[in-house]
Amino acid sequence: MLYEIHMIKNYPPTNLNRDDSGSPKSCTFGGIRRGRISSQCIKRSWRKSNLYGELLGEQCGIRTRKLPNLIADVLLSRGVNEEAVNAIKEKVAWAATNEWKDPDKKKSESKKGKTKNITEQIIFYSPEEIIAIANLMHSKYENAGSTKKFEELKISVFAKELEPAKIKPITLDMALFGRMVTSNAFRDVEAAMQVAHAISTHAVNQESDYFTAVDDLVNAAGSDDSGAGMIGDVDFNSNCYYHYASIDINQLAENLKYSPNKDELISALIPAIIKLMAFINPSGKQNSFAGNVLPSLMIVEVKGVNIPVSYVNAFAKPARSNYSKDLIADSVEKLVCEIDKTDNSFGITSKRFVFAPGVKADMPQKGEVAETIDSFTSMITAAMQHE
Repeated sequence: MLYEIHMIKNYPPTNLNRDDSGSPKSCTFGGIRRGRISSQCIKRSWRKSNLYGELLGEQCGIRTRKLPNLIADVLLSRGVNEEAVNAIKEKVAWAATNEWKDPDKKKSESKKGKTKNITEQIIFYSPEEIIAIANLMHSKYENAGSTKKFEELKISVFAKELEPAKIKPITLDMALFGRMVTSNAFRDVEAAMQVAHAISTHAVNQESDYFTAVDDLVNAAGSDDSGAGMIGDVDFNSNCYYHYASIDINQLAENLKYSPNKDELISALIPAIIKLMAFINPSGKQNSFAGNVLPSLMIVEVKGVNIPVSYVNAFAKPARSNYSKDLIADSVEKLVCEIDKTDNSFGITSKRFVFAPGVKADMPQKGEVAETIDSFTSMITAAMQHE
């Protein structure tokens, strides 16, 4: 079963997702420059929002290179002595590297007497994995009998014992967004959710704001200073974005098969993702621009076949505003036209649900229309229960 979510969101001047120069990210699509928000930015904004935990009651995984420090925190809280903790941190760092089979070569490159505190790659961990690793490492240290004997143990011993069968539960965000690692100590997780980079439905106009900061004490009595306390500039743009995501429920169920509350999580997921997409905006430069908006259109499609289809080609010819309709209306009209064309040509969508607050435009020929986001999610929940 495949669920797909399509969304139109129109933003005022913002800089939601910056490139290496500090400018809003962009891309070329249909031969035209577009505004862009990366999928990494979008997914992180969902995961790190308070709403994620409120809707799903789930703890997020931790994506980090600082696994040795996390293990150390667990062991120190148990009263394990510092000498043992430092030796274990070193082993953890090498066990999570992509060259654990040749640890002697890598260890020779490290500085003598300095504990390695980070792994060579950034990895997604569940809380259960962190505890399991801490337990294994502490047990190995105790069995070795001394720090010296523990340090002599080969890295491969630890990596093999951290095989997937020993660390089963993963977090929901890991099940959704996947995990790719090059260390044999951890298993890959195939992402159940694909999230596209959001792109503007129209041509982008990049702009720059020149600003000054005024020193509050300038021109005060006795001050001979003049001018601005600081000057600078910040780039921004204003975009109507098309967002697209798909969720493979079968893959999600496979990823969560060791989770005790798998069925409850899957049932709660689609309504939660809808609200996350609707209510959560990227945090980039929000203190400067306050570009927090709600969607103008959301569409959820259900397919019995695993054939994900983005409707981004609706905007190959950029949307435009004119005297009769604004940019949102033209974007919605183009999207609806693409949906109807796809339905008539391929007919692969089983069910469709539409939520279009305040949009005065024709909706797709096929689909149930909701008036509120709560009725929208209720429709989808009811449909899920009958699948």
